[in-house]
Amino acid sequence: MSLLLKDRVYTMESPTAKRGVYPLHGYKLGLYRLPIKLDDPLEMKSIVEGLKKTFTMDTFADRIYATYTWTEENMPDKDAKGYEKVDLSITVEIVTGEVVDIIYQIFSIEKFGDPHWVKDYRIKADHYAKMIIDTILRNTILSDKMIGYYVKAEKLGQQAAIEKLEELTPLAKIVPDAKPKLKAEEPQEVAVAQDTGEPLTGPKPGPIDVEYKSHMRPSAPYIVPSNKVTIKTWGKGTNNGRLGVWGETVSVDFDICVADGACIDACPVNVFEWFDTPGHPSSEKKPLMAREPDCIFCIACENVCPPVAIKIFPKK
Repeated sequence: MSLLLKDRVYTMESPTAKRGVYPLHGYKLGLYRLPIKLDDPLEMKSIVEGLKKTFTMDTFADRIYATYTWTEENMPDKDAKGYEKVDLSITVEIVTGEVVDIIYQIFSIEKFGDPHWVKDYRIKADHYAKMIIDTILRNTILSDKMIGYYVKAEKLGQQAAIEKLEELTPLAKIVPDAKPKLKAEEPQEVAVAQDTGEPLTGPKPGPIDVEYKSHMRPSAPYIVPSNKVTIKTWGKGTNNGRLGVWGETVSVDFDICVADGACIDACPVNVFEWFDTPGHPSSEKKPLMAREPDCIFCIACENVCPPVAIKIFPKK
């Protein structure tokens, strides 16, 4: 919605951050909330597949990321003395759910090295971010949702609703076939980890094995009842009392964990909550990464864990 975002680029301090998005203090942030619902995994995948030839697309949990990259040159002649070029980028994040939030941050130019010769970097980054937003809203299934909203909420006719969306997205690129209809994949059976090692009689010695994915078999995931976040697990036994490693980006070896609680206190975004594990030999409760998608990769929890049971893997 580049027209609506025209004057809505502002500084947002981390204490006011929303839904797990914590921009660093001082960076410019654009934010817009759409009154539509997007929580179907197939619809999210449709957006990614529909735009993957136009932008660099990625997903994580309930988020979709679209990145646009452009090149700046300090002079047109590539063979001239002192010639330099730099690849710059801007990423738009779509936070899905009962409403859709579209967010982008304009980082300082130092993120890309030392190209201080680049002119109007922030203006260009802001323009390209709004171009991404307009392109998404004009071409993907979100366009149908927005048009449907205008028809229902504002009592517009179908054509008037289409014209309103086009008016609000003047920077949109036209992307053919950006609304692929995808079929649900057949569910695959998750391999149950075999019991390895003797039954635990106490805490397993730390630190966590950072190569656990290579050394442990995937086991059945756990779905958090309160928010339906799926937590992947590795090495969870059936008869030997081992819980294995839980979490893919916020990874905790529950067999090492002694329920010190320092990670819960240290986390600035409230990723963890206590999870009862009665009878487990190292501790009868564990810090469950119930809000794993909200992790900001500050590694505070990793740094304060006494037995070194935690490893944070930043999203690439």
